[in-house]
Formats: sequence, structure tokens, C-alpha cells
Amino acid sequence: MDLLHGWGVEVLVYLQKNYSWCEDFFGLATTVGDLRFTFFYFFPVWFFLRRDTALRLVWVAVIGDWLNMILKWVLFGERPYWWVHETSYYGDGPLPVLEQFPITCETGPGSPSGHAMAVAGVWYVMVTSMLSIAAEKNCHPLLYKLLQVGLWTLMGLMELVVGMSRLYILAHFPHQVIAGAIIGLLVAVIVSREKGIYNASLQKYIFTIVFLTAFAFCFDLLLRAIGLDMLWSMAKAQKWCVRQDWVHLDSMPFSSFVRNMGAMFGLGLGLHTPLYTGNRMKKMGTSFKLGCIIFSLILLQLLDFWTFSAGNHMKIIFYFLSFSKNAVAVLIPTFLVPWALCRIFKGKREHKKL
Repeated sequence: MDLLHGWGVEVLVYLQKNYSWCEDFFGLATTVGDLRFTFFYFFPVWFFLRRDTALRLVWVAVIGDWLNMILKWVLFGERPYWWVHETSYYGDGPLPVLEQFPITCETGPGSPSGHAMAVAGVWYVMVTSMLSIAAEKNCHPLLYKLLQVGLWTLMGLMELVVGMSRLYILAHFPHQVIAGAIIGLLVAVIVSREKGIYNASLQKYIFTIVFLTAFAFCFDLLLRAIGLDMLWSMAKAQKWCVRQDWVHLDSMPFSSFVRNMGAMFGLGLGLHTPLYTGNRMKKMGTSFKLGCIIFSLILLQLLDFWTFSAGNHMKIIFYFLSFSKNAVAVLIPTFLVPWALCRIFKGKREHKKL
């Protein structure tokens, strides 16, 4: 593995040396590649444009990130920013000059890349959905072919840019990004074929959350029982990060898992509340759906201002807040905004009748 890691570091040095002018752009790419962006931006838009696509986004994101956590626990992947200091690969020679950033010091294991998995899965869902819409509209064959090439190229470019951003900030080695992209795509293809996710009951949502959580806890206990240190990567991050305030608990795989379980719970609750307005929304016009999208995005940005740090809370409180925030984030477009607008429009219609 040292040879693979050593080659990877050469790529990272090249990127930092020749693409330093893209630093801000790479930071933005990492933000877009995070699943938070999916839940706070992509999901509310797709929920009102094409509900099945929004549901698929959440299921693919949650299952993919859960698998990413399990694989990270098993593969024990190194991260570049600590590996260069601990390896004997360079012997007595000088170490490569690598620059760390505020988002470099992620505390979980490095393989496979969660961002690469997320981009591959999420964009596969969106691209296939847009192509499906075009096919339903009886798009001209030539235009459809051009759209097909354009959308898949766009997805490839997104994967490339996000992957480069993860390399540039020293979060991953190249092989970890490539593995993440392949696994993420496979997860999206498999989950998309499961028809049960489109009409899943609340019980199925709760069962899925309980099963994924129980499996994760049991697997964690098993690994600890055979003597594995599940916090080994946290210790390396705290040791080799140039600034301790850049080390964040919320970058641990389990923190991301808790957030995703919150999103899954919010989706199940929002779709099955007695006040859910899904059937009525189908009868609403474009202006109503556009209003729902705009108000949902506004409220989600306000919610996103609510930030909290594990350093300021007990771990159990931090996880509870993370779970609750993502549950509310999904409840806003699925239930709260359409319900509120339906009430407002209903009140206006009754007032006109009077």
C-alpha cells in the first residue's frame, strides 16, 4: 500500500502546486459534494418537481452513506495529511510539502471517499430522472441523444471536480476517490431498482432506521470485541492536524450516519402524517409548487444557521441535535411548507366566498 499511497501523494503535491488558484472553487466543490447539500437543496426542489426522484435521493444517500461507514470501519483507510508523517516510505529523506486547510482534518478513516460516493449516487438519480422526463415528453431522438451525452458528461465533470477537491485538501488518496465513485454508482443502481421505496409505510421507514442502527452498533461492538481501536483515526487527526480547532467530531462516520437517520425519519414522518397534503399537491398548479420550493429553501437556509459543536455538548446531546436538525430539514418541504400554504390558500378562498 505504501507504493500506492506514495504515488497518491505525488498527485496531491502536483495539485496543490499547480492548482492553488482553484482553492476557493475546490472548497465550494467539497460543500456541494456533501450530503447536507442534497438534503438542503436538491431534495426540496425535486420533491415538488418529481416526488419519486426526491424519495430515491434520500434512500440512495442514506443507504450509500451507511455502507460507506461500514467500509471505513473495515478498510482502515489512511488519510494523506497524517500518513506522510507516520510512514517509513520516505526513509531519511525530506517529507513532501503539503498544505492543510480548515476542512482537511476529517477524523474518520479515509477509504472509500464518502463525497465521491455521494456525488456518484445522487447525480445518477438526478440524471436518470431527467432523462426519464425527456422520454415521457417524447423528446426528439437526436435531442434526447444530445441531452443524454450532456447530462452524463455533466455528472462525470461533477465527480471529477469533487474528487479533485478531496485530493487537494488532503482528505483522500486518489484510489479512495475512485473506489468511492464506483461503489456509490453501484449503490444508486441497486437501490433505484427497489420499487418498495416509493410507497414505503411509516413502519418500513422505522424498521429501516432500527435495522441500520442495530447493525452498525452490533458491528461496532464486534470490532471492539476482537481488539480493534475504533477511534484510531481520531487520535491521528488530533496528532497531525496543524490546528486543533480544525479537528471536528462531526466528520466521524457515525456523526454522518446519525444525521442521515434523522433525514430518513423526517421523510417517513412527513409522508405519513395525517395532515400530509400530497394528494392535494398533485392538483396544485406550477405557481403553488414554485412557492413551496422557494419557501422551503428559505426556511432550510435559516435552519442551516443553527450550528452546534460537539465540543460544546455531551456526545449524546450532539447526536440528538444532529438527528433532529436533519429530521426537521426533510419535514420542511415534505409537510410543513405545503401544509401551511394549503391552509393560507384555503383561508383566502373562504374569505372570497364571504
